Amino acid sequence: MKQKHSFWKKSALLVALSVAVFTHAGAAHAESKYTATDKDTFWTMSQKFGVSLEQLLKANPMVDPSNVYKGLTIVIPTTVSVANLKQDAPQPIAQDAKQKQAAGETAKPEAAAKALVKAEKAEKTANAAEPKKAPQAEPAKKATKKAASKKSSTKSSAAKRQAKQNEITVGGKEYGISDVVKVKASAYTADPSENGWGAVDYFGNPLKLGTIAVDPNVIPLGSKLYITGYDHDGLPVGGMIGIASDMGSAIKGERIDIFVPQSKADASDFGFQSVKVFVLN
Repeated sequence: MKQKHSFWKKSALLVALSVAVFTHAGAAHAESKYTATDKDTFWTMSQKFGVSLEQLLKANPMVDPSNVYKGLTIVIPTTVSVANLKQDAPQPIAQDAKQKQAAGETAKPEAAAKALVKAEKAEKTANAAEPKKAPQAEPAKKATKKAASKKSSTKSSAAKRQAKQNEITVGGKEYGISDVVKVKASAYTADPSENGWGAVDYFGNPLKLGTIAVDPNVIPLGSKLYITGYDHDGLPVGGMIGIASDMGSAIKGERIDIFVPQSKADASDFGFQSVKVFVLN
């Protein structure tokens, strides 16, 4: 179902690269060089070095994202050296300030010490003269504490229920949920008529089960997804984990395209289906 998008993608890429040429010079002081491997893509490198995909593309305007190969030099826009990613050393504790404070506490003037003793004696005298509280007031205190404890427990239970609502368990593993979107879904294949620049996703990775084409304005590229509500023989029963790693000119708004490792004729049986997409943390 995904329309040819070679021209659209390449046009968008050329625009992004043009912007990068003007912004790249200002960040020259914050770059490191990295030699790519055959397994690297712009997406995996953005995850590896903790920079956004947009920053990485802007820093490498002359590199074709669909043609990353072993030995290619990639500019990493970061102030931390690629060869030595270390955190800044912790600042030393101000021991001299602590020592001065301790010295001040231990060197109290004699007059202050005498005043303190006098105040303690006065307090003891006042406590001795104070009438004892009636025994019947004690149960009221206990009742108040019990009510406060119950209220606190109720709040805690409500917070736990709220946290549970923002989580989902898939295959025995818990995931946090950042968003839930109801969309119309279709299916596409590796057929050349559906993939103008080859059987790869937007980042140059081979198409595989779990590749999902999205509108980045609705679902951010690179998001991990859990999709449920579909019915198709070529997909896992009940639901599936996927990655939003592809786009298409026909995928706009609340739409997704699910890659299926089948023939184009078999994938056409999917048609259009309403599904629920959980965007996972």
